Amino acid sequence: MAEVTMPMNGKVINILVNVGDKVQEDADLVVIEAMKMELPIVAVASGAVKEIKAKVGESYQVGDVLVVIE
Repeated sequence: MAEVTMPMNGKVINILVNVGDKVQEDADLVVIEAMKMELPIVAVASGAVKEIKAKVGESYQVGDVLVVIE
């Protein structure tokens, strides 16, 4: 199981996957806004999306889990 976490403080502005989706390593999962930039957050491993903890419009801190892949 792999957890995709926030690399910096910011706000989730888009979620690009759904629970059950199969993803490849480095695939875009979530888009965040941080320091007035939009940044894609990518999968750290290949597998199926088990859980999406992020919600659009919510702010998260460094290390918060956004997506769980198994």
